[in-house]
Amino acid sequence: MKLLFLMKYFPLFYTHLIQKEQSLIKLMPFYFESRQKSGKLTSNMKKIIQAIGLFSMAILLLTACSNKRSSKPTILVFSKTAAFHHDVIPTGIKALQDLGAKNGFDVDTTTNAAYFQEDSLKKYAAIVFFQTTGDVLSGNEEIALERYVQAGGGFVGIHAASDTEYDWRWYGNLIGAYFESHPEQQEAKLVITDATHPSTKGLPKEWKRKDEWYNFKNISKDIKVLMTIDESSYTGGKNGQNHPMAWYHAFDGGRVFYTELGHTVESYSDPLYLGHILGGIQYAMGDNTANYSKAKSVYAPDEKGFVKTDLVTGTFFEPTELTVLPDLDVLVAQRRGEIYYYNNQSKKVKQVGFLNVYHKTNAPGVNAEEGLLGMQADPDFEKNHHVFIFYSPADKSVNRLSRFTFENDTILNSSEKVVLEFYSQRDICCHTGGSIAFGPDKTLFVSTGDNTTPFDEPNQKYSSHGYAPLDDRPGHEQYDEQRGSGNTNDLRGKILRIKVKADGTYEIPEGNLFPKGTPNTRPEIYTMGHRNPYRISVDQKNGNLYWGEVGPDAPTDSLDTRGPQGYDEVNQAKKPGNFGWPYFIGNNYAYHMYDYATGKSGPTQDPKKPINNSRNNTGLKELPPAQPAFIYYPYGVGTDFPSMGSGSRTAMAGPVYYGDLYPAATRYPAYYNGKFFLYEWMRGYIKAVTMDQQSNFVRMEPFMGSHRWNGAIDMEVGKDGRIYVLEYGKGWFSKNDDAGLSRIDYKK
Repeated sequence: MKLLFLMKYFPLFYTHLIQKEQSLIKLMPFYFESRQKSGKLTSNMKKIIQAIGLFSMAILLLTACSNKRSSKPTILVFSKTAAFHHDVIPTGIKALQDLGAKNGFDVDTTTNAAYFQEDSLKKYAAIVFFQTTGDVLSGNEEIALERYVQAGGGFVGIHAASDTEYDWRWYGNLIGAYFESHPEQQEAKLVITDATHPSTKGLPKEWKRKDEWYNFKNISKDIKVLMTIDESSYTGGKNGQNHPMAWYHAFDGGRVFYTELGHTVESYSDPLYLGHILGGIQYAMGDNTANYSKAKSVYAPDEKGFVKTDLVTGTFFEPTELTVLPDLDVLVAQRRGEIYYYNNQSKKVKQVGFLNVYHKTNAPGVNAEEGLLGMQADPDFEKNHHVFIFYSPADKSVNRLSRFTFENDTILNSSEKVVLEFYSQRDICCHTGGSIAFGPDKTLFVSTGDNTTPFDEPNQKYSSHGYAPLDDRPGHEQYDEQRGSGNTNDLRGKILRIKVKADGTYEIPEGNLFPKGTPNTRPEIYTMGHRNPYRISVDQKNGNLYWGEVGPDAPTDSLDTRGPQGYDEVNQAKKPGNFGWPYFIGNNYAYHMYDYATGKSGPTQDPKKPINNSRNNTGLKELPPAQPAFIYYPYGVGTDFPSMGSGSRTAMAGPVYYGDLYPAATRYPAYYNGKFFLYEWMRGYIKAVTMDQQSNFVRMEPFMGSHRWNGAIDMEVGKDGRIYVLEYGKGWFSKNDDAGLSRIDYKK
């Protein structure tokens, strides 16, 4: 109150005092100085000085609090499309510009995502996503929008703005719902549920108009619905009685308005519709203020600070997995049986071991994927020098996990302790898994492939064609996924979790999928329903398990007869579970059962209660409920995770990063704390995934996005807090010049 009083009456007070001291007006600075030095400041002058100080402080405080933009309100209309492009965009932009000219605000337009920087956005009273589609922002562009809204900015989404940024959960919460589908354009009846909002004032209670009507998914419970659509007035509605069409809400510090309306050209000459979007824009603009001190999202470090440092190049022949030793030396496994050793001090590499492995079939035209598949140092390596290796011995049709000792720069074959092994069919292709990782409690995880042929069987009228192989006829066992992945009594197509004892035997830790002693199950199983979980990692703080699941090859959906197109998955298990294969893929998309003798399709399975009726099943018939994938993507640009891009697929899982576990001098910036790193062997990139406190997906962004990797096949964080990357190279089953070992350094 005192501050407001001072602001109101200071000018009068100041004038009154100055009239008492007329001689001050011309030489006030010198007068202050001379009076102060002589000790002869009058009581009036002291009051002036005090008042000036308070007044200046008041101006500063009020300016900081209000942050009101001094310029005429301006909105930014963003209309980039990365998927479907709406032809109405030019017409709509012209209509928005006309609305601004008639209603006291300016309109800037862009399709350039690089414009999303803080200095650019902070001048706008509102940002309008107009007919945007797909993955339109990336990395710090997304952070810039988050900070803009957190600073009190306004956001307007029109029509296809809900068909945008599916793999950015913050945006999904901002927009309020995601597009799922739409029927053909037709007339329908809209019902105004809140006529007090600026966007709905003047609209009829029931409004009939023709447009393209969206069905929505992931509808937020926090939105304030302004308008619904009567599904009985048209065909194709899927959201039921409360099918929202326009809404608003306060979100993360800002104001948000969304309208589904606006697909048609006619909309932008309709006074009712134009009044509707004008009201939404005016609501979003608010009082044209911003306060960036409230913005909390953090920008990613400049990728130029990250440098790939090559350690070994041109040496490896089909490298598979690496393990970084405590002194930052590195062991590298090769599929053909060799083990290499990189010495961090000498910077030299040499072969230090060899296992006689099965790595080549005797069957014409069939490539084996078996061999020396995985390797990981014991968590207590400094004390015991133990290294665990998963491999396919040449003399026995099994895949085997063994423990070896590494001493005097040699893997001692004589030290081998066989931990476990299981049958694996030979002279067929494909899918081996073979990755090894340790949890924070020193339990050992190892992944196993399904050992099933994904290709069409020769000389058969009916085949799988890239969908789930479910042929359980006698003599066709290698084409039946149900004998392994879907079998609770078989270790193929699983991720196993065991506790290895000092003598090389193992025990079953608490918390696996099937308690020890459960009939027709294997207690080693932690997760099941895998096709080829090729690279795994374990969060070193909470024990969550991650893996890349290399998926099936069907290029298109055949939902009525066979099932969904192929997807790769990046998965997360916070607890043991069944991850669906071969009955489900991706977001629990279901495959049809199929009769390979007659070519007739059967029903799909229920993900809550999948049933394995295969003649080759030796385990439980009723399986645990199927869990949907954490991240999934097809050959083309996916709907739910479009930033994964398109092309050939091989999903891989890297570490969850925690800087506080590593030395300050070499660790990465705190920005990456708690982020999960995934990578794509075929697409050549690494991405950092942000998760919330419950480890749920929030967003993903490129990491070193301008760099393309040459078949990154393994990734691990060393004790120095830096990521080491093993690259297989671009050629299959060959020695590649671009294969190598590197380290990602951060230059501060």
